[in-house]
Amino acid sequence: MNLKKNGKSGSGGGVGTALDTVRDRWAVAPRPARWGVYVLLIIGALLLPSEAIGSFMAPSGADWASMLSDQIGIYVLLALGLNVVVGMAGLLDLGYVAFYAVGGYTIGIFGTKYGWSFWEVLVLAILLSALSGVVLGGPTLRLRGDYLAIVTLGFGEIVKKTVNNSDYVNGPRGIQGIPRPPSLSEFEIFGVQPLKYGFLDSRPYYYLLVFFIVVTIIFVKRLEHSRVGRSWAAIREDEDAAELMGVPTFRFKLAAFAIGAAIGGSGGVVFAAKQTSINPENFVFLVSALILASVVLGGSGNMPGVILGAFVLAWLPERLRLSEDYRMLLFGAALVAMMAFRPEGLWPSRQRKAELAEGTGGMGSMGAEVAGPGSSGPATEVSK
Repeated sequence: MNLKKNGKSGSGGGVGTALDTVRDRWAVAPRPARWGVYVLLIIGALLLPSEAIGSFMAPSGADWASMLSDQIGIYVLLALGLNVVVGMAGLLDLGYVAFYAVGGYTIGIFGTKYGWSFWEVLVLAILLSALSGVVLGGPTLRLRGDYLAIVTLGFGEIVKKTVNNSDYVNGPRGIQGIPRPPSLSEFEIFGVQPLKYGFLDSRPYYYLLVFFIVVTIIFVKRLEHSRVGRSWAAIREDEDAAELMGVPTFRFKLAAFAIGAAIGGSGGVVFAAKQTSINPENFVFLVSALILASVVLGGSGNMPGVILGAFVLAWLPERLRLSEDYRMLLFGAALVAMMAFRPEGLWPSRQRKAELAEGTGGMGSMGAEVAGPGSSGPATEVSK
């Protein structure tokens, strides 16, 4: 029995070939070389707030360090969390902003009403966010595809409406006076105090986000190569087959929701502490949509691609502020062009690229009937 593909998986073959070459070399690279690359990447991330980089990355007059801490860093962290749910387990979540809000309101309540410190609230927020993921997933994860998407969308709106109508959190006025992370020392390097959290300098908050992002990458990568990650991959590719093979699918889907929610909650804590105030309008559906777009744009299931997609999606609208009247039009046109010419994302994993070419749609069971890019009918033809 031969499988014959009807079409190619999108254009951009030159870029795909280059990325495949990089992957092949990386696969045979010795461990010291890999660790050297990791260290260089972290150093590069820490050097991003420098004025030399901001002079051409940020629009004229914009605070590049503030952009990194308020938008880009937050988007990257949230995209890594949502990638666990969407990219690794194949579950479509349209209400991810709810977990982001749980983290933000946890530090808002316990920091202002009970005097808890940032680090104490951070642990509590991660636990409460994970619990909220379990609460959402428990009754809903037996649904699939668009039904699951509708329920998660409703959950995100429920959280927003609840805080908007609650006098305990000041309703639409939100919470003010949220405590910042306590400064750990007066340590200074190259004129920067990376552990001193104040009002004027955004760089320490960005470094804190880099720390969370690195921890998240290590944690998720370890999971990906464990029994948990292999179970997520099986569920994503064919949940019924995974169930027949003895994989406890409900338990692992619930774990994906809890872990993704915990990562989102940590992002909410950092965001609220940086801003020192939050309100329900910080947690609208558009945030969920943009984070999901980051995952799809970068390459669902591939962490380097997800990071790249989140960076581009957070940075590009700000870079287009020079054309204030048309910046969102240009931004939307760029996304449409990207999905038309490279639907598998900027930097997809080989496995997810193959799934998309076979018509799985890249979102688990949702879109499984969609033919691969460039195909006029079913993605594959079976012939004897």
